[in-house]
Amino acid sequence: MKKATRKNNEMRDHYDFAGGVRGKYARRYAEGSNVVVLDPDVARLFPNREAVNDTLRAVAQIVRIQERRRGGANKAVPPDRGQVAGRNEIGKTRSGHSG
Repeated sequence: MKKATRKNNEMRDHYDFAGGVRGKYARRYAEGSNVVVLDPDVARLFPNREAVNDTLRAVAQIVRIQERRRGGANKAVPPDRGQVAGRNEIGKTRSGHSG
């Protein structure tokens, strides 16, 4: 069964955007974003995005240190804002194969 379409383009009366700010998130949206939904138990551990980002950067640094100790690729990655190694990189054994 087809949904009925509204004949006019008017807003319904119960919508209230009086406190809204036009374009509040436009710049962030234009920059692009990577939305990740955390499980509730994990989300409780991180109060804000800064806490999540700081923790992920620390983990990425640990991964890079581990790779260097194992003789992995010595990529020049800046200490902050570095890319996090992918799952396949993290799961590799000393021989370079996934294990």
